[in-house]
Amino acid sequence: MSEEHRAQAILYGLALGDALGKPIEFLPMQKISIIYGDSGIFEPPDPALVTDETQINVAVAEALIQAGDADIDALMSAVTQQLIDWSNSPENTRAPGHTVTEAIRTLEAGVSWREAGVATAKGNGSAVRMAPVGYMYQNDPDRLREVAHASGIATHAHLAADAAAIAAAYLIKLALDSVHPNDFVGETLSFVSGVSDEFDEIMMRVGHVSEWTDEFAAINHIGSGWEGPDAVAMAIYCAMRYPNDYASAVRRAVNIPGDSDSVGCIVGGIMGARLGLVAIPSDWIDRLEGLDQLTGTANRLAARKLALEQQV
Repeated sequence: MSEEHRAQAILYGLALGDALGKPIEFLPMQKISIIYGDSGIFEPPDPALVTDETQINVAVAEALIQAGDADIDALMSAVTQQLIDWSNSPENTRAPGHTVTEAIRTLEAGVSWREAGVATAKGNGSAVRMAPVGYMYQNDPDRLREVAHASGIATHAHLAADAAAIAAAYLIKLALDSVHPNDFVGETLSFVSGVSDEFDEIMMRVGHVSEWTDEFAAINHIGSGWEGPDAVAMAIYCAMRYPNDYASAVRRAVNIPGDSDSVGCIVGGIMGARLGLVAIPSDWIDRLEGLDQLTGTANRLAARKLALEQQV
């Protein structure tokens, strides 16, 4: 698989997970069952409209394209500007989270990325935008950690959110490296060791439920997806449950009475990284909103990654 196709699979994968979850976010399971049947939503609408989750991944990707090899302050200057541009864009009409909006306004006021993040924020808004980071620095774990940490705390400064953001980026690397999802928990806990005991505890819930036959009970035992740690842990559970089936993994992720589009987005990026374009239903890709933009961003991100690795 070409580098361009890897990048496309990740961006398409996360966008379609996002789009699959969008129509049912905030709905209780009873309502989901009434509208879509007992199995829940089965495929994205046509057109498959994305949310702010996909938009903010594109913003991070564009920053990495611009300054992926720069020192951390220069890179974060690019990330900051991309986030501000996105926040002020007429395209920003998909109900972005309060924490992200507040932090970006703080950044726009000139506060450093080191201080702009909301100290109490454990939401998933930082973890959900880490797929481009994991992709770009797949072969440089130290840089991956540095960039994931910096770009995460710019909005969500709680230690549990910091750990979740680093973990979300690292999971993309693991998927690209063909590490089996059964090993994701151990590998991730080792990588983020010492950052947050709260994150570690929530990750351990995946092991508690891995043998449960009731998938809905299992994923709800892990969490609701609104906070970064449980969104990441839920994503790992879905990847473990369906390690070779993109569509089934994202269906499992979104059919929850929680943050459907965010968990779907994280799972979709991981499964796209793991399985590639061939695993994503082609008719889903054809109906994806902003497909040309995503393709262009993915191709330029791939070129930037190749150029960066040739410098080493």
